[in-house]
Amino acid sequence: MATFKSANPYLKPNNDTGFGSNPGSYGGRFINKDGTFNLRREGISLFDKFSVFQRMLNLSTPGFGLLILSYYFIMNALFTLGYIIVGTDQLQGIIGTSSWEKLKQTFFFSTQTFVTVGYGRINPLGDAASVIASLESLTGYLSFAIITGLIYGRFSRPKSFLAFSDYALIAPYKDKTGLMFRFANYKDNHILTNVEIKTNVALVLEENGKPTFKFYDLKLERQKVDNLPMNWTVVHAIDENSPLYGYSHDDLKNADMELYILITGFDEIYSSPVLQRTSYTHQELKFNAKFVEMYRESEDGKMTILELHKLNTTVEIEKKES
Repeated sequence: MATFKSANPYLKPNNDTGFGSNPGSYGGRFINKDGTFNLRREGISLFDKFSVFQRMLNLSTPGFGLLILSYYFIMNALFTLGYIIVGTDQLQGIIGTSSWEKLKQTFFFSTQTFVTVGYGRINPLGDAASVIASLESLTGYLSFAIITGLIYGRFSRPKSFLAFSDYALIAPYKDKTGLMFRFANYKDNHILTNVEIKTNVALVLEENGKPTFKFYDLKLERQKVDNLPMNWTVVHAIDENSPLYGYSHDDLKNADMELYILITGFDEIYSSPVLQRTSYTHQELKFNAKFVEMYRESEDGKMTILELHKLNTTVEIEKKES
């Protein structure tokens, strides 16, 4: 059975995180590693809570490409079905004799009409086929206008391009113990300026005889840098003024500890502010380890090399013999 420590009455909690205090109301972590909130909304219609535009912007690139191809194929298949229903005799220029040849040529006529290429060998003669072709041309115009807007929105949206270490460390730091994690900008020629970081810790503590979520701001060694061309190791000294002071690994597990990190900065390329969130739970902590240096001088001595593959590389700290 978990034992909870009492809240430190001398530490001022942060009540502005947007999260509640009842541990029984939450499942899992508050923030996912990718910065999204670990939350599902219920009690409202799908139409009201679902945004097609937002969903399209947040799809992965392979998923977005597959969706566009699927939409293109399905729409042409539907219009092809319409031409087949009214009869392929209403299309002049079809030279196929078998059903498969007629279907194939009708489908490719549909694709040409959808994008308004109009090669001219096949054209509608009957009124029904002409109406379908007119509607298909309009649908194609509107579809590609929307798709163009989505592609522009995806490419032009500012993004921070930050990669975080998989683990946060608790290890000796100067003459104390420190909590630390690091992150780096992984894009060439993409530098953030005026970068600020806020780090909060959530702990389940005993208050008035019952477990309660408490949130505390962590004082950092440095909370702002002017530029972020390289990596940044964020450090919180665990001393008498820290909400983590005196906690063992088991204590942090019982307290269901989670670090919530919010980083903001200014993107010079997009001339726009950007932000990124992430979190670490007690399961993503390493004790008595330190990060290895992840930059070096180039062979000709004219450049600094940032070794991003070492972002998560740590080594164990040898315990000093007494």
